[in-house]
Amino acid sequence: MVKVLGQKLNFDNNELLTLALTHRSAHKKNNERLEFLGDSILGFVITKWLYQNFPKVSEGKLSRMRSSLVKGQTLAAVARHYNLSDELILGVGELKSGGFNRSSVLADAVEAIFAAVFIDKGIDYTEAFILAVMQDWLDKIDPNISDKDAKTRLQEYLQRHNHEVPLYVLISKQGKDHLQTFTIECKVVELNLAAVAEKRSRKKAEQQSAQLIIDKIKGFK
Repeated sequence: MVKVLGQKLNFDNNELLTLALTHRSAHKKNNERLEFLGDSILGFVITKWLYQNFPKVSEGKLSRMRSSLVKGQTLAAVARHYNLSDELILGVGELKSGGFNRSSVLADAVEAIFAAVFIDKGIDYTEAFILAVMQDWLDKIDPNISDKDAKTRLQEYLQRHNHEVPLYVLISKQGKDHLQTFTIECKVVELNLAAVAEKRSRKKAEQQSAQLIIDKIKGFK
């Protein structure tokens, strides 16, 4: 009996779980094929759950909800919630570079685990396992909440109100290539609004500054 992603499991084939946790940097036998299978299994389980639990919601909204639940960012959050990084099997180089906390590595491992459970236990058991693992995220899903990022939502709002699109200005870039920080200012000139954010990537800094502007706009929808 082992505990995987917060759930107790009794694998008939323990090698499947080991394989699911093995990154390609550690061994030529790794979780890439399991991750490929797990991606499809997760998509099926989440699609079925949404279809059954939101009978009056349109196909478009169901698709956006599914995307929100199965995207890498969500799966990485699932992995971190259950401290999956402690279980990963990584090569020395990947370990030293922080791969144990890299979102893509964590998300792939979650999908690989789903596939391993499917191969070992079948679809019915796997469906129950996935829904139990993701219960907190399923409870929070809302068809009326947009899955669009902050930059997109801000731009659509401004265009809807006949304003010019926001400007994103690079204020500074500091640090060496692998440890750079970016300071970005988002400006909405017509509304006399500006916000500054500092992040480890330019894209994230732009998103954060856009969110700060959204927070400043009263009645934003």
